[in-house]
Parts: sequence; C-alpha cells; structure tokens
Amino acid sequence: MLSTGPELRLLRLLSCLTLVLLCQVTDAKKDLKSACNTCRQITENFNKGFERTANQNFGGGNTAWEERKLSKYETSEIRLMEIVEGLCDSSSFECNHMVEEHEEHFETWWFKRKTKHPDLHKWFCIETIKVCCPKGTFGPDCNACVGGSERPCHGNGACDGDGTRGGNGKCSCHHGYTGEFCLDCIDGYFNEVRNDSFSLCTECHFSCKTCTGANNQDCDECKEGWEEDDQETCVDVNECSKDPVPCKEDQYCLNTEGSYSCKDVDECSQSEPVCTKEHQECVNNQGSYTCICFEGYEEQDGECVQTQQPDTAEESEASEATASPHGEL
Repeated sequence: MLSTGPELRLLRLLSCLTLVLLCQVTDAKKDLKSACNTCRQITENFNKGFERTANQNFGGGNTAWEERKLSKYETSEIRLMEIVEGLCDSSSFECNHMVEEHEEHFETWWFKRKTKHPDLHKWFCIETIKVCCPKGTFGPDCNACVGGSERPCHGNGACDGDGTRGGNGKCSCHHGYTGEFCLDCIDGYFNEVRNDSFSLCTECHFSCKTCTGANNQDCDECKEGWEEDDQETCVDVNECSKDPVPCKEDQYCLNTEGSYSCKDVDECSQSEPVCTKEHQECVNNQGSYTCICFEGYEEQDGECVQTQQPDTAEESEASEATASPHGEL
C-alpha cells in the first residue's frame, strides 16, 4: 500500500535530509583536500622565501653593529616576517586566513623547532595543524592507500586523498590498468608480468581487441576491421574487395589497416592522384574506384609486397612502365 499524507511527507523530509548530509560529507572531503593543498603551497613558498633571504642582512649602514645589537639577521624575527609576508597572494583568502590563524606556529618553529624539525611541511601541515598526511596515506587517521604507502595502487594509479586528510583511498588507475588494486589490464593490453603486488600491462598488437602477448598471433579476439586467418592470426579485412564495394558510384574505395575510406573522384586519372601507396593502381569497378596492388604484388600489413619476380628484363621494364598509381584501365 502506498504511503499517503503525513507518512509521505515524512519520507520526503528524510530523503531531503539524507541528500543534504551526503552533500555536506562530499564538501567536507573536498575542503580537507583543499586545506592540505593550501598548507603545502604555504610551506613551499616559505622555503622559497628562506632561500631568497639567505644572503641578506638588516640593510643598514653598520651591519656589524646591527648583528651585535639586534642579533643576526639569519635567525632574526625581521627575516621571519619578511618571509611570512610573501607566503600568499593578496587575492587568496584561504591562504591568508591559514597564515593569520597559525602565525604563532611559524614563530614557534622558527625560534624553537627549526633545528630539530627542519621539514616545515611535515612539522606544520602534518604534525601540528594536521591538515595533511604523509605521502601514501589519506583520511583523518592517515590510513595507508591501497597497495601500501610505499607504492599506492601498486604503482599503477593514484590514491584518492593521497597525502591529505580527505579522500576515500580508492585507486584511479593509469591508462592500461583497471580493477580495485590496479593489477588488471584493460582491453588492448595484457599482463606481461603479474603477481599479488606487481603488474605490468603491455599494449597488444594493434589488430587485437584482447590478447595474451604482443604479436598478432597472440590475439584472443580481433578488433573490428580485422579477422582471423587459417593460422589464427588477426589480419586486415579488405573492405574494398567486397561485393558490392562499400562506396558510392562516384567514389573510390581506399583500404586502410582495420578500416577503409571512400574518396570522391570523377575517374582514375593523372589529375586525380587517388592511390597513395607504392605499387598500387586505381581500378574502375563498375563506377567505384579501388586501389589494388600491381600484378606480382599482394597486400601485407597495409603495403604492397612483391611476391613474384619478373622473368626477363623486358618484363621488369614493362612493370616499371606501369608503376604510376594514376594509370587508367
């Protein structure tokens, strides 16, 4: 029985609340990633500022007096303030807010922690304000990514939230890899090496949809435009040799590896160079113009390969005389 009245309104209210909570959780994860990225940029800019001010001093006329009376510029508060002032662009609200909120931490690190904890990003972003995680970990508790923190996603993908307090740790696999652990291969690739913690996916021969090796004899399934021959090898389908030819009457058919194209021409002539490969000629097949290999040649891997040698010098010269791809039959 369908809910009506108050029950229906309650269900709608619960659905709305659930949707709002899901949106808030998603936004919170984004905010955690963003906070870490901001903190990382701040510490990178701090290091740049530290290098930029390495050879400066107070800028007065009597440097020796300044160092004696005001302490050395190298470890001075003046130098710290000059660095901090250059951490953020004026337009970056998130960056400026984080610096202002935690300015005392920079002072603490500068005067008390710098020697023992030289890695500012680790001390400030990971251990102190806790908006980042060590590389290879993610989430509020800095859990290890899939595959372990040393090789997240087994080296074949990116861990969601890697190095931040956000994300869910799921892998986005690099091209060629798939699966929860990025150990499987997508169609068109095969496992050259595979164990429980390592996978190397290598591209199949271009004629294979799926395969077990790198050659066209290793295809499990041929791509569209290819077919198995008697040796179970994927070879190109010559669509232009089919009857009827798959082009209009005022076109010629040009076979390509795994496909074909239809070109608009009036006739096979010197003014319309239609056959582009060596040892090919254009043939009028009832109004459709097809590029075929010369006599004594056959198509192999998209090229016309000589299969029969001329018997005499005269036949060789005659073959050369007809070698133009533009000759009309």
